[in-house]
Amino acid sequence: MPKLIVVTREGEEREIEGDAGLSVMEVIRDAGIDEILALCGGCCSCATCHVHVDPEFAAKLPKMSEDENDLLDSSADRDATSRLSCQIELTDALDGLKVRIAAED
Repeated sequence: MPKLIVVTREGEEREIEGDAGLSVMEVIRDAGIDEILALCGGCCSCATCHVHVDPEFAAKLPKMSEDENDLLDSSADRDATSRLSCQIELTDALDGLKVRIAAED
């Protein structure tokens, strides 16, 4: 099971495990971290699962879709490491992925 390191908005770092094939959003939600709202359920239509990906892993992620890019444009907290966690599939290659939950818009 790949490990995911999640930094909450308050700076608490939590290491959780998730099944490969689930989205990072699903793994965070299933771990009981309620800072990820995921209002659309992972359909890439709301941007309430915005995270900042550790730059060390950025090149390992799939290219961002145009829809994801457009949704992130609506966030005041967007930066070069911004992604929607519903669009990142957790894989064994991403073991140890670190994400920080973005500020609430």
